Amino acid sequence: MKVILFGASGMVGQGVLRECLLDQNVEGVLAVGRSPVSQQHKKLDELVRSDVTDLAAVEDRLRGYDACFFCLGVSSAGMKEADYRRVTYDLTLAVAQTLARLNPGMTFIYVSGTGTDSTEKGRIMWARVKGETENALRRLPFKAAYMFRPGIIQPLHGIKSKTRIYRILYAVSGPLLTLIRKLRPRWVTTTEQVGRAMIRVGMRGAPRFALENQDINGLAE
Repeated sequence: MKVILFGASGMVGQGVLRECLLDQNVEGVLAVGRSPVSQQHKKLDELVRSDVTDLAAVEDRLRGYDACFFCLGVSSAGMKEADYRRVTYDLTLAVAQTLARLNPGMTFIYVSGTGTDSTEKGRIMWARVKGETENALRRLPFKAAYMFRPGIIQPLHGIKSKTRIYRILYAVSGPLLTLIRKLRPRWVTTTEQVGRAMIRVGMRGAPRFALENQDINGLAE
């Protein structure tokens, strides 16, 4: 399987990239982003774009892929809905529409979030926008589109969040998250499990389009 990965420099993307490079079923990874990935590997290729929505000039490099793992996103904290929508909906759909045209046999996997509002009518802004994004992705002519809806994600293997407050929280709560993950696996997943589950779904699909923590952890086994 050949994979395109968006958001490889973020916490989730770092974990997904790690698992892709370790997995013998992944032939190659094209990491697309605004900044280069801080590692080199024989299976890793990079495409650095200041504007990842403008892919017209590099479409030839985006053909022939089996799956896209879209891990690019931002926190809604402190953002107005219009600004959040531009990053969450507009950017995602711009990329997905291009990939669907170039790779109609592709499986597209989008990192959403637990609590996403598929009705698009709820009062929680981020959940409503995420729901609209999910619904729009499912209408595109991909082979399949799946929505990962993780709740708490514990970073492993030295992976760190780019957001300072999250780095502090993860550092302080790490032992507690490990305990909760063992006792209540439906509440917590890890960067490793998300990566493994994405590879599994990219290759074999999943029984439902929206996958919560418990589904992700099960698929990772």
